[in-house]
Amino acid sequence: QVQPAESGGGVVQAGGSLRLSCTASGHAGSAYTFSGYTVAWFRQVPGKEREFVAANPGTHGNVYYGESVKGRFTISKDGAKNAVNLQMNNLVPEDTAVYYCGAGRPKTSAIRDPQMYYYWGQGTQVTVSS
Repeated sequence: QVQPAESGGGVVQAGGSLRLSCTASGHAGSAYTFSGYTVAWFRQVPGKEREFVAANPGTHGNVYYGESVKGRFTISKDGAKNAVNLQMNNLVPEDTAVYYCGAGRPKTSAIRDPQMYYYWGQGTQVTVSS
């Protein structure tokens, strides 16, 4: 079992950048990693479904992005810190949401489906002002 934990949210003006980080946490003295899991970022605003942002399966090198963030967001793994980062550039007010990190083992065809992820962090708020 792995417990994701997000960090790095905040308030930024439109056109600015933020970097989110998702790390694996667990009980003190235990080593938790994302090895064997696909780690993905989703976001959610009140009253709407959780939206796929990006995923990193961590195996074959391919990464996946939601259409609304392509070309602006970059997902990457930091093996030394056992983290999966989300670099967000050219932010727009529509990016305002709570961003969640999820870990699971979805098939490639279902990588954008939040129901395929077993473990979730508590979320981090990103607010983009106009």
